[in-house]
Amino acid sequence: MDFRDSAQEASWRAEVREFIEESAPDAYRDGSQMAGPVYGRGDDLFQEWRDAVVARGWMAPAWPREYGGIDLSIMQQFIMTEEFSLARSPHPGGRGVSMVGPTIIHHGSDEQKSELLSGTLDGNLIWAQGFSEPGAGSDLASLQLRAVRDGDDYVLNGQKIWTSDATTCNWLFVLARTDPDAPKHRGISYFVTPLDVPGLTISPIVDMTGGGELCETFFEDVRIPARYLLGEENRGWYVAMTTLDFERSGIAGAVGLQLQLRELIDLAHIRARRASLPVRESLKRELADLWIASHAARLMSYNVASMQSRGLVPNREASQVKLFSSEIQVRSANTAVAVLGLQGQVTGADDPWAVKAGRLARYYMGVLPTVIAGGTSEIQRNIIATRGLGLPRA
Repeated sequence: MDFRDSAQEASWRAEVREFIEESAPDAYRDGSQMAGPVYGRGDDLFQEWRDAVVARGWMAPAWPREYGGIDLSIMQQFIMTEEFSLARSPHPGGRGVSMVGPTIIHHGSDEQKSELLSGTLDGNLIWAQGFSEPGAGSDLASLQLRAVRDGDDYVLNGQKIWTSDATTCNWLFVLARTDPDAPKHRGISYFVTPLDVPGLTISPIVDMTGGGELCETFFEDVRIPARYLLGEENRGWYVAMTTLDFERSGIAGAVGLQLQLRELIDLAHIRARRASLPVRESLKRELADLWIASHAARLMSYNVASMQSRGLVPNREASQVKLFSSEIQVRSANTAVAVLGLQGQVTGADDPWAVKAGRLARYYMGVLPTVIAGGTSEIQRNIIATRGLGLPRA
């Protein structure tokens, strides 16, 4: 592949950089406030940033123009994500733009598109994902949330877990079993629903960072109008597998890793100077190895984007990016805490002992789910083995 931007891509990159320079909050760009992916409502600073992106018309740039996008090419979308990540500024589209919106465009009725897409673009519809269940995580097709047709409604009973950001979202896209006698990949239907409906209870799960983004959701005779069935009844598995998201390369993670490593390298030098000692050789080797790995992750991301731009569907390649990047992020976080010593355990932003306002310590505590969410490392290895190497299923 050619790593150089074409003239059109270079012009687009310059436009994105200019917009970021003019509009992105300083607290994002200087790293004083964490600005990872935001899927819920977000704070006031995030709201200000989202308003700027919406005003520019870049909320869903890869969507077709007829639905409010600007028909970006795959490489243009890749460049935009890369530049936002380099500026530590999250794209505010969240799951609505990257997941459920494209699915509605592909499978939704005209009425569903009219009702749901505009609200997603202006930020009034903020989406949570209701897929996983206590007994259906990696084996998602084993889900048991039941949906029974009753007149003009479906009645849902059961439970979901890891419904991230449900307390700060107001809509949900959810899979439910509509035919319990069908094979497990069949008999599943895909619904959308407001979260403030009777019988739906949200219970936050506080994680070790103190955050309450993870949630359980309980359905007790929850009625969802039949007009919110997306696609055909009992064909929801195929709807859920639809992905029209043009940005699956993992470039944001690779760039974020490099930004963190730059900070870590600077901190290692600062601490060594304060102690009037050289940086340990073993630490130099570890940081050099991580830096090389971060570049490998970035190049793997470029490969996925290049494949997509040529009309190819990355399969094992996307799994390779996800597996490699998430494992390296965990290793990098472990190294950061080791470099910082006892200060690496201080998470309070206002604590005078905290390093980088406790950001690296909180990152260490929160990074482990990256090897679980979006398909565990074991799942990714199975995909690489079977679809990439042609090995038999385990």
